[in-house]
Amino acid sequence: MPDQAHAFEHLPALPVREGVTPEIFRHEIQARAEPVVLRGLVSQWPGISAGAAGTAAMARYLSGFDNGRPAETIFGPPDIGGRFFYSEDLRGLNFSRRPERISRSLQELVSLEAAPSPPSIYVQSIPIADHLPGLLNETPLPLLPASVSPRIWIGNRLTVQTHFDLSENIACVIAGRRRFTLFPPHQLKNLYVGPFEHTLAGPPVSLVRPESWNPETHPRFAEALAHARTAELAPGDAIYIPYCWWHHVQSLTSFNVLVNYWWSEARPDLGSPFDAMLHALIALRDLPAREREVWRGMFDHYVFAANGDPVAHLPADSQGALGPHSPEMRRKLKFTLLTSLAKALGLAPPPMN
Repeated sequence: MPDQAHAFEHLPALPVREGVTPEIFRHEIQARAEPVVLRGLVSQWPGISAGAAGTAAMARYLSGFDNGRPAETIFGPPDIGGRFFYSEDLRGLNFSRRPERISRSLQELVSLEAAPSPPSIYVQSIPIADHLPGLLNETPLPLLPASVSPRIWIGNRLTVQTHFDLSENIACVIAGRRRFTLFPPHQLKNLYVGPFEHTLAGPPVSLVRPESWNPETHPRFAEALAHARTAELAPGDAIYIPYCWWHHVQSLTSFNVLVNYWWSEARPDLGSPFDAMLHALIALRDLPAREREVWRGMFDHYVFAANGDPVAHLPADSQGALGPHSPEMRRKLKFTLLTSLAKALGLAPPPMN
């Protein structure tokens, strides 16, 4: 089986942009919905200088913002080599979680920096405003609205398994080096995704570990690799990861800090497409094949507008749920769904306020 370096060394590099303004980002980069390295985007952040002074200096810098609120932290034994994953039977995980003060985790990471086979420690996806509020003023990102709040990720040499997020993402490296390997959404069929209900950290993940890929067990992953792109980021660099692009992330040094920004272009009151897919699994997947095909056509026509506006022939006041949605229309549709689910579960229908 290939080793970790060999799995990625021949992949094409992601494109790189420098001097990106908000206008360039929105109209030239985000509009294309393809990943891009934003070289030096946050090189002026104070944390970059702190990280350049060494691990202990960076730990002191971040600890100075710690408000003492415990943060969920992931811990793995030395024998996993920083590769968080399932247990062999897929029923468990090879790591544990517990709340810990960020400053305490930082102290532990400093003490482990020179260890030849350290345990893994990962302060994962912590809202900066909740745990390190003073750091907010030192992590500005003019590319995005001020309402988009950053999160921080702190750990040692780790591997985050291939996954996707239901959001847009800009990830900024503050300390250490990271390798990002990205796969476009249409490679889902070749990534051998694990169960929805039991995941490593929320989103479903690929069961293929690229650093130890077995072509006999996962032959279609070869096609996914043919579409993959990779990049190695240094402190001050950032990467734009578009909505639902799969990404595999490796922390390449013994101490690493990343700040990321997730945001969505969708209206927050519309609900999650992932929830809609779960409902479709119940309502559609087990229908006879000919009926599923009917509903595939329905979705293409009404949801994805594959044939153009499906209600263009109707007067605006007669389009109902198929036309533009007012807040009142969305409320009624959600109530209809709630009533249907309550009936299926044998529960009393919800009151319509």
